[in-house]
Amino acid sequence: MITFSLQSGSNGNCIYIEAEGVKLLFDAGISGVKAERRLAEHGRDIRDVDALIVSHEHSDHVSCAGIYHRKYGLPVYMTKPTFRVSQHRLGRVDGIHYFDAGQSLSFGPVTVHTIRTAHDAVDGVAFVVECGKRRLGILTDLGHPFDGLQEMLESVDAAYLESNYDPHMLEMSDYPYALKRRISGQGGHISNDEAAHLLKSCSRKRPKWIAVAHLSQDNNLPSLAIQAQQNAVGVSYPVYHASRDGVSDMWHV
Repeated sequence: MITFSLQSGSNGNCIYIEAEGVKLLFDAGISGVKAERRLAEHGRDIRDVDALIVSHEHSDHVSCAGIYHRKYGLPVYMTKPTFRVSQHRLGRVDGIHYFDAGQSLSFGPVTVHTIRTAHDAVDGVAFVVECGKRRLGILTDLGHPFDGLQEMLESVDAAYLESNYDPHMLEMSDYPYALKRRISGQGGHISNDEAAHLLKSCSRKRPKWIAVAHLSQDNNLPSLAIQAQQNAVGVSYPVYHASRDGVSDMWHV
């Protein structure tokens, strides 16, 4: 299994996963032109993607799903509530493939497990992608460290893990009080410290690597997110970064 992030952050999200010839995109928060170019940087053609799977209705995850469908022919998968509140953004989509939060989707030898999150979306999900004995988590837009999240992290071989904000930077920012509370609240995002605690608390098994993801532009730095994880589990532990600004390296699971 291989993966790379095309972009990760409130300015747009899109992740590519390939296993046993199955090619999947998760979320469509960047333009079709950007997605096509960034896939091509790793020798992939967006027209070969087997499915686009959308996590929730926020614009940084769904805004270009209709374009991916109409321009490149990608089948689109999302829950009915997510479609209901997103359809004004999508334009024409010929036949959404619906799933229920908590359902597993099959694409040949690849299974995508969907996990309901606590994020303030109408029906948001995270993902665990499984092929053979390999499991990769896409664990972003989580809300807070909800029950079962640590066990989920212990069950995967690698993961994109939300590390959205540095608590001190958020508190000292000029964001309105209500927005600060929304970000740090039960339906917002998890912080560097919360992500590091999740990883440190993995007692049964720890992923072989994580990629810190969905970092805030204003209230975080990649160095702080990575340092928080390595302070928790050691500087030799592989921590990658899913950038807000472009395509990542290709990572193996």
